[in-house]
Amino acid sequence: MLPLIPATVIGSWSFPGWYAKFCADVAEHPGWFGVDDREEALRDAVRLAIDDQLRAGADIITDGEMQRVDFNLGFYDYLEGIEPLPASRRLGPPAHDQRDKYRCTRRLTASRGLGLVEEYRRLRQYTDAPVKVAIPGPFTLAGCLIGGDVYKGRAEIADALAPLVNGEIHRLGQAGADFIQLDEPSFACHPDAPDYFLDLVGRTVQDLDVKISMHMCFGNYRGRAVGWRSYAPLFPHLGRAKVQQLALEFASREMAEIELLKQLPAPMEVAVGLVDVKNTWIEPPDLVAQRLTEVLKYIEPERVHVTPDCGFSQTARFIAQKKLANMVEGVRIVRKRIQKP
Repeated sequence: MLPLIPATVIGSWSFPGWYAKFCADVAEHPGWFGVDDREEALRDAVRLAIDDQLRAGADIITDGEMQRVDFNLGFYDYLEGIEPLPASRRLGPPAHDQRDKYRCTRRLTASRGLGLVEEYRRLRQYTDAPVKVAIPGPFTLAGCLIGGDVYKGRAEIADALAPLVNGEIHRLGQAGADFIQLDEPSFACHPDAPDYFLDLVGRTVQDLDVKISMHMCFGNYRGRAVGWRSYAPLFPHLGRAKVQQLALEFASREMAEIELLKQLPAPMEVAVGLVDVKNTWIEPPDLVAQRLTEVLKYIEPERVHVTPDCGFSQTARFIAQKKLANMVEGVRIVRKRIQKP
């Protein structure tokens, strides 16, 4: 049973320093480590991510995406029919153009799945708390792929990825996962074709017996946004999405456009981002409570979850720990206030 207004993370957690060093060493010197070495480090990192979230008081937790490269980049290792392209820029400040790119060489397949069932099973070995599993959506995954001679453009690539993502979510459901987060920040950054996108989402989640939350931030690659940070062009279209919850970014925008929530039809829920993962300043609980109180002017508390704006993978761990703990405390302040007899 979840409390009123559950507090949770978006997906990723900050890598402990030792684990970041370990992952870098594995990438540069793979021969230094055996299979058991890698598995031990991975499991230790997952246990720490779980512990950090539980100590902060989160009501729903994740594995912190310790088993991935960023929130989506590792998934290309599971796709068949692609080849890596050389980086166009390696020097200078980090930005989205430095992400890995791939060319499609044949029709896309994923005969081994996308690896999320294994992630979920590891997570469940260490906790029986309520959990969710995040998976990048097809439009977002298509952003690092070039069609080559196989696909005409991003939409065709996304169409090919939709059944692969659907299949992975179906396998997660069979494994016991009941709360899945579809990460589609690219839609928020490319809002010009809502009917196509909603049809794509519908195909991605069709025939699934799990709760689906769709996360749409404005990008957080190396702590940087990538798009025009406005949800206004997406409303009222988002109310037609075949999902049960939307996860939206508000803290980094000082709660701009929060009034749009009144356009969401019941029973659709919203997970509101009330702490800014791009900022190292730690929001006090009273500010989180103030922001949540503003949210509740436009939507009932029974339809609200509270999260950070995005994942904590680009945030120092000691800051993430404090931000999440303060976020939870802010939620508890409001929860006690509205549940008072």
